[in-house]
Amino acid sequence: MSLDREWQRYLLNESIEKDVFVYIQGLQEIVNQIKPKTMTEKRRLTLATQHIAEMKKHARRMQNRIDLLQEKLNILEEALNENEEI
Repeated sequence: MSLDREWQRYLLNESIEKDVFVYIQGLQEIVNQIKPKTMTEKRRLTLATQHIAEMKKHARRMQNRIDLLQEKLNILEEALNENEEI
């Protein structure tokens, strides 16, 4: 493990774990920076913005569900370990 390699990974953002929210935020920033030239483009960007908002909602719901399921799994594993110890 060399310092140069770790520094290079840091600079390339390889060491940072990216989740769906990072990608959604990047997509939202890109869409917000686009300047429409026609009404059709403006409508498409509005629709894209609405879709991104829906993706955020669904991603939050999925993340909440995953957190809940992980907590239930931890409880079950703890109960299983307690039963094995008896």
